[in-house]
Amino acid sequence: MTDQKVNPADLAVPSFPNLERLTRGLSEVFSRGSSNGHVAVLSRKPNPYGSTFPTEIVTCQLNGGGVSKLFVKYGTRVFDGVYGHRGNVAYEAEVYGKVLEPLGLSTPRFYGAYKDRVRKNTWMITEYMGGGYPASWLRDPTAMIRSASWIGKFHAANEKRQKTGEFAFLHKYDASYYRGWARRARRLFRDFDSRFPWLRTLCDEFEKKVPILLQAPQTIIHGEYFGSNILYQRGLSRPTDWQSAAVAAGEVDLASLTHSWNNRIVERCMREYKRSRWPHGVPKDFPRTFEVARAYMSLRWLGDPGLMSSFVKLPKKSYDSKNIFLTMQAMLELHLAGKRLGLVE
Repeated sequence: MTDQKVNPADLAVPSFPNLERLTRGLSEVFSRGSSNGHVAVLSRKPNPYGSTFPTEIVTCQLNGGGVSKLFVKYGTRVFDGVYGHRGNVAYEAEVYGKVLEPLGLSTPRFYGAYKDRVRKNTWMITEYMGGGYPASWLRDPTAMIRSASWIGKFHAANEKRQKTGEFAFLHKYDASYYRGWARRARRLFRDFDSRFPWLRTLCDEFEKKVPILLQAPQTIIHGEYFGSNILYQRGLSRPTDWQSAAVAAGEVDLASLTHSWNNRIVERCMREYKRSRWPHGVPKDFPRTFEVARAYMSLRWLGDPGLMSSFVKLPKKSYDSKNIFLTMQAMLELHLAGKRLGLVE
């Protein structure tokens, strides 16, 4: 592989840095702490799966030695933080470097971040994880169960750790954050009172339940711990996409993992999560906290104009049947959570 000839024109992928800038950036990252960080790019291709940011898979040779595959994520000048819910690429890189790497978990290996002086954005370079499937794609529920166990252990490891000043950069869910989603959902669907007559009342009552989430043990959470963000590889859960990491009640991650799943899977995930996070005893308020977190998760979907635009017909947005399906799914889940909490009939 050392003598492989590469045609630069073949590696000039539109909307990504050209070969020269890519090579320079990767070489700078891999030279940190090393006398030789030379990188030779052998091939590159856009990530076939959707992502909030532009991403590509880069095959390269490091220091004239072995060949490695890297996953490179690029920041953008225009960025939607979704009302403080999501961070940019620089934020995610800090999560990887400060929160994840020191723990030595099964998350993708983090190689570093690079500030592109041409486009004035940040790149994040991590291990490319070939093989495996998103946990929610598999018929065997084992992937979901083990992912519940993984996040339970992660929350346990970070409950005390998040109180140190080292993680002050992390977003923190406070009362205004949670209530904001209920208020946006109520506003977005104000013209649908006849179809969802219970929604206004539920949103109002949810705001009164927010203290339950704030009084629960706080920890570092993934923030979007859906099965689609967890690569299940040879029996191992490997969570990706940490741009929404925050300090909050851990039940929020369990609610996202189990959102829209049948009761049998929810129960198994819940049981495994409790065993992993609290091996010496589960807090007595856990059931109630989890139910409020489940309500929040549906409001998070319903209160996002970008996701719900097709249903509520916001201007400058095109029809999207997938978003309409997600809207109805979230509406159903919210109503069920409201019934379990006694907020609606």
